[in-house]
Amino acid sequence: MSYTRLGRTGLSVSRLCLGTMNFGDRTPEPDAHAILDSAHEHGINLIDTADVYGWTMTKGLTEEIIGRWFAQGGGRRERTVLATKVYGTMPDLGRENWPNSGRLSALHIRRGVEASLRRLNTDYIDLYQMHHIDRRTPWEEIWQAMEVLVAQGKILYVGSSNFAGWHLATAQAAAERRGLFGLVSEQSVYNLLERAVESDLIPSATHHGLGLLPYSPLSGGLLGGILRRTAEGGRRADPALRQKIESVREQLTAYEALAAELGHAPGELALAWLLHQPAVTAPVVGPGTRAHLDAALAALTIELEGPVLDRLDEIFPRRLEAPECYAW
Repeated sequence: MSYTRLGRTGLSVSRLCLGTMNFGDRTPEPDAHAILDSAHEHGINLIDTADVYGWTMTKGLTEEIIGRWFAQGGGRRERTVLATKVYGTMPDLGRENWPNSGRLSALHIRRGVEASLRRLNTDYIDLYQMHHIDRRTPWEEIWQAMEVLVAQGKILYVGSSNFAGWHLATAQAAAERRGLFGLVSEQSVYNLLERAVESDLIPSATHHGLGLLPYSPLSGGLLGGILRRTAEGGRRADPALRQKIESVREQLTAYEALAAELGHAPGELALAWLLHQPAVTAPVVGPGTRAHLDAALAALTIELEGPVLDRLDEIFPRRLEAPECYAW
């Protein structure tokens, strides 16, 4: 495993981030614990979750599963850079949709971090991420709440998720006015099929010294060899998925052919491409099994030369940075 700094911080994180959204929903707790142990065995130290994960069963379940894994000891918590998120409505903070049980008010941030700490069985969170932008709460209120949590030692760094480039700029300007370090990372959807963040989000993150943690690196499985699997039939061949495939079939056909030519599994190639993007700190991989994790780890060994990267840009055209993408 290789490591890099998270944005402009001095914090070292692995080049892959273990996403845990499947834990509890699709992956039973014993299997989730085995995946977490395997991640540590392979040197992955950055583990990402959110307070709302487990939502198809019980919101907060995923954090509880991680908390019970930490409780096993053996340095599990100490070796982990723990990232979780706040924003979504949490029924354990009151009735579902009860006022102030969601978004980014100072009240919800305070309640949210306390609840996450209990579920995670820890006394601090390394990276506390705002899961979405809150357009109705002023940044002065948000940063005051985060400043208190840092001073209390309950969180160390603040990150964002699903922000736009101008949101990052606004957040950083507000933090600077308070003399704060501000955001250190942004988590956005980014893959060969979904490159919109290249226009303004990535330039803004780079300018402000934020690490980029791309989620959905395989675009919901479309970049994982979907054409071969759907040809074989099975549950992946449902009508909604077929419609999505048909919209990008030409690109996927060329992509899977290139992967075969290079001797790589399509999913490995998609992850390797992200690892070759200068702004990317660590793609967030969400394995449902240990086999899925092993497949993701294989991408770390792939070196892509310039001609191959150019061919991928031909198949999946890159986005120009703003304002070049629409003006001069």
